Amino acid sequence: MQNAETDKSGRIAQMEAIVAEHETSLLRYATRILNNPAAAQDVVQNVFIKLFTNWQDGTRPSKKLRSWLYSVTHNEAVDFIRRESRLNVLHKKHAEEEAIGTQRATSDCPDGVNCTEDRKEQVLGLLRKLDPASQQVVLLRMEEGLSYREIAEITGRSEGNVGNILHHAVKKLAENISRGERREFKNN
Repeated sequence: MQNAETDKSGRIAQMEAIVAEHETSLLRYATRILNNPAAAQDVVQNVFIKLFTNWQDGTRPSKKLRSWLYSVTHNEAVDFIRRESRLNVLHKKHAEEEAIGTQRATSDCPDGVNCTEDRKEQVLGLLRKLDPASQQVVLLRMEEGLSYREIAEITGRSEGNVGNILHHAVKKLAENISRGERREFKNN
């Protein structure tokens, strides 16, 4: 028992020493890549988490450690940029779809009549037909106005998964609305 605790405290001290030695330079490097100090902190934190989880007991820091840290920092930063880029594309697409939906909602209404509430009720009715995960993500985004990151934290999903669920749910809702409008048009 005593030996295990000594090994654990030795490992923690070793990790703290590595973090103290490399953190500032890795933060500077990640900040230059990302041009965002907060994102750089997240990236470097992920690097040290990877180091800690992959560190074998009894391993000693070598000259390769520094290059490994920089390599992983670079990869994490690039992954961050890609993830943010995908999210920005999804945000733009969603905003365009929302703007088109708003234009349709107001253009379909007679002069002086506001159909927005009717459209909202129609969408909420169709929303109940979606699976629970899609309902949750759509409601958190549309009704609560939460960001993908906030939704990911609430649902325990990744931001990419949240964007994917939202994209497919909005697409399905749009198809169902379109089908409903075609039926109304045929009935009139």
